[in-house]
Amino acid sequence: MQGTFRFSFGPWNIHEGADPFGPEVRRSISFNEKLAAYKKMGFDGVQFHDDDAVPNLNDKSASEIIKEAGQVKKTLDEHGLVAEFVAPRMWFDPHTIDGGYTNNCADCRKYAIERSKRTIDIAKALGTRNIVLWLAREGTYIRESKDPVLATQRIADALQTMLDYDQDIRVMIEAKPNEPMDHTYIPTIGHAIAMGLLTNAPARVGCLIETAHALLANLSPSDEMGFALAHKKLWSVHLNDQNSLKFDQDLTFGAVDPRRALNQVRVLDQHGFGNDGEWVGLDVKVMRTQKEGADLKHLDYSRKVFLRLLAISRSLDEAKIAKLVAASDYEELNWYILDAMLKG
Repeated sequence: MQGTFRFSFGPWNIHEGADPFGPEVRRSISFNEKLAAYKKMGFDGVQFHDDDAVPNLNDKSASEIIKEAGQVKKTLDEHGLVAEFVAPRMWFDPHTIDGGYTNNCADCRKYAIERSKRTIDIAKALGTRNIVLWLAREGTYIRESKDPVLATQRIADALQTMLDYDQDIRVMIEAKPNEPMDHTYIPTIGHAIAMGLLTNAPARVGCLIETAHALLANLSPSDEMGFALAHKKLWSVHLNDQNSLKFDQDLTFGAVDPRRALNQVRVLDQHGFGNDGEWVGLDVKVMRTQKEGADLKHLDYSRKVFLRLLAISRSLDEAKIAKLVAASDYEELNWYILDAMLKG
């Protein structure tokens, strides 16, 4: 069963080139300019943080937020785009210095819940039922500062509150083992899938797998995707690449390890990813050295790499592969894959 692939990215993937170690190196691009770039590069879906759609939402009422998000929906329609998901971006807020849902401060936890509800309102106004949770600061700076059992239950309670708030939404947990925290409470996709079992609606809790996050956990991205696919919980992906166990680099997909990238494309394609409406998200960052006017190539080339690897994967003789597997001739199988990639 082959997959069906359409592509998305977020406004943060077109950015000014700032990083934790230096200032911006390019001018800021307006939100509407970013939207206009999507279709030109063959992308149809837009990933949102809540404040991408509604800036300064802490200063606005629920009705104002919904109204403003509705205007963004009209703009998306004008560009022929759709929203893939909305994620609460709480990690920049003063309330969440020590986490949101797991914060030791009751008022901060209340803020996190209310912000999550506003995210759901925005998603509904934008026409998507997908909520992504990247639990950025839901962890500890020192182990003794939080009870891990209580923290896990608090995350489950937050999930339950969101599921109860809107019966149509589904929550995709984007697991990451570290950064910005030393350790997070939901570090892998196995943890993410298990979290749904602590709610009364596990069918509406799934996951989003990012290549770099799997690598930072010293795991195989394609195997993580396969694990989630086997559970029917892989509802989105963030494809990129990574040099070893460093910070989250978000390099162009396939730029470091094309073979590893092929395996990701192959497992998605062979198990029908996208046939139920899932998107291929490309969460990649532009190099700081790129000049204005040449600062969208990382997105364009990531999509091209995916499609080229897809063509290579589909060109392989599956009967030959099965024969080599049956004979345990893995060295010949290895050469067959390498030869196909080098020719491609």
